[in-house]
Amino acid sequence: MTSNDERVVQAVIAEQASEWFVASDEAPLGAEESAALVAWLKASPVNVRELLGVAAIARDLRTAGADPELSLEGLLERARHEDDSPARPFWPRVLTAVREVGVRRWRAGRVAMAALALVSLGLFSLWILRPREPVSNRAQATALHFETRHGEQQTHRLADGSVLHLNTDSSVAVRFTQAERRLTLTSGEADFEVAHAPQRPFRVVAGPLEVIARGTQFDVRLRDDATVVTVVEGRIVVEPAPLADGLSTGAERGQPSRFVELGPNQQITVSKDEWPLVPVDVDAERATSWLHRQIAFNHEPLERVAAEFNRYAPKPIEITTPELRSLKISGVFATDDPAAFIAFLRSLEGVRVDETATRIRVSKK
Repeated sequence: MTSNDERVVQAVIAEQASEWFVASDEAPLGAEESAALVAWLKASPVNVRELLGVAAIARDLRTAGADPELSLEGLLERARHEDDSPARPFWPRVLTAVREVGVRRWRAGRVAMAALALVSLGLFSLWILRPREPVSNRAQATALHFETRHGEQQTHRLADGSVLHLNTDSSVAVRFTQAERRLTLTSGEADFEVAHAPQRPFRVVAGPLEVIARGTQFDVRLRDDATVVTVVEGRIVVEPAPLADGLSTGAERGQPSRFVELGPNQQITVSKDEWPLVPVDVDAERATSWLHRQIAFNHEPLERVAAEFNRYAPKPIEITTPELRSLKISGVFATDDPAAFIAFLRSLEGVRVDETATRIRVSKK
């Protein structure tokens, strides 16, 4: 590996460490993410050194995690127990050194560097004695995964400064490298506030399309029959999604090159068998009202309003009288206040609402 390659690998590892630290600092890691972090720590002593370096700069090791099992020290302890190398006796000395440094604030850079050097040297000894598969010259970024439950919303600040908002029942994988920032939305809806970085395109793959942005804000929603993209500010390019990482899009599969450029308050809806030629104008603020835990409608059929509300409500709304499905509804409703929406339905002339333990039935009086 050339010195230039080593610098690239080092930079990627440093970025991965920053992403892990941010992820664990935003909220406690889940079991799956914790296991992934343990595996990443055990892959190389360089990974441990970089993560400890980030923790040393940001704060002392003692406050790196309130939960002992999910804190940095707790994860290192798990790695010790899961290791099967003959160099185990060194681990207690390493962890003791970390604890001794963690009890007080990092008062000088020399203290931090000494602790990091001790940990790195010990883990390198442990790592070098353990037979491992050869490491590829090509640095691979660690993917982070975020998801929400029914009715839940989340906000995450990513390592590059971008902000990810997740709507109800949503799932997204985040993978950053030196060359690009790639996210894959596998379900639900997400809003992306993209930090400006022209040298690293921000790509979002969702269903049949891929969005390419640099510094902007846009919303992507995966519906059962299509994918909807709405631009809040800035400009984006939407094109057919590649079949897989590293594969080409439509133009190189014998299809004509297709892409759509969108600006503020523009939207496109893409299905697997139909590609739009031009975007349509919309009210982006209304389309992204979910960011404020609201849904807004303007003379839209009750059937659509109920379907939208069911994305958040603990009990689904069922319209049992077919002719009510086309009843036009207007208003702004809170997604976390189903009682207010039920009261609104009951106020409609000729509408009856029956609430059971499992659902809400809407019928004609």
